[in-house]
Amino acid sequence: MAQKPHGLDAKPTPGRPPQLSDYHLRKLERLLLQGAKKHGWPNQLWTAGRVARLIRERLGVSFHPEHVRKILKQRLGWTSQKPKRKARERDDKEVERWLGDELPRILREAYRRQAHVVFLDESGFQLTPSVRRSLAPRGQTPILDCWDRRDRISAISCITLSPLLGRPGLYFELLPVNQTVHGEEVVAFLEQLRRQLRGPFTVVWDRSKIHSRSKAVKAWLAEHAEVVVEDFPGYAPTLNPDEWVWSWTKYGRLSNLAAWDGDELWDHIIMALIDLKFRPGMLNAFLAAAGVPVAA
Repeated sequence: MAQKPHGLDAKPTPGRPPQLSDYHLRKLERLLLQGAKKHGWPNQLWTAGRVARLIRERLGVSFHPEHVRKILKQRLGWTSQKPKRKARERDDKEVERWLGDELPRILREAYRRQAHVVFLDESGFQLTPSVRRSLAPRGQTPILDCWDRRDRISAISCITLSPLLGRPGLYFELLPVNQTVHGEEVVAFLEQLRRQLRGPFTVVWDRSKIHSRSKAVKAWLAEHAEVVVEDFPGYAPTLNPDEWVWSWTKYGRLSNLAAWDGDELWDHIIMALIDLKFRPGMLNAFLAAAGVPVAA
């Protein structure tokens, strides 16, 4: 009995040809890469509905938005992504100048002083969970039981680079439930950091009031000449590697966490940060994402 042909010898199965040929698909991609603003929308974000309208108006083919989503993913290799927010007040030229001139200067001067470089930031965690997508049967939306309370845990942390080998480190401090970070808490953190690093350091932070205007912070810095302060450009949080610590913790490790109370939330935050502290590869990734050379 003869065997059925298979592989390249098999005849192709007849079927309906795609309504978008390869030529029209390449044309569609060129249109999409021009950005949504070019085609009349108020921002650069492409949704399945917007792309479906573009295909209908420019290529004369009507598709349901969900089918458009499949075309983008399967034929163009696009993925669903969450947009990053950027403040309109941000000066992109100043950010570029800071990365090209100021950051190398900060690293060079710290190296000459044999000083650690400290990227410091504050953040907060709420009892209300950061909700992220989950898997469930179609039409059965999962329910996340949680308290609708505004209990909050404030925290301070920093990613450090050692002066010789550029090895990353992570230091952090969590405040009691519902206590806010003020200049006094920043001073306490800096003093503890000074004792642990046992040497000079350069702290790089944003221009918030608790850094630039706090009398307690100014007085402490005046007494410690071995600590140099540098500022990030305004409205550019992604330049701070420590910002990625909070993003990873809040929206990654602790997403969908519905803690019973502030104490349980405190425990989860501590465990997540301790885990991160002993993952230098992840800390290096945060540094690289912020534009800091890993082997600084």
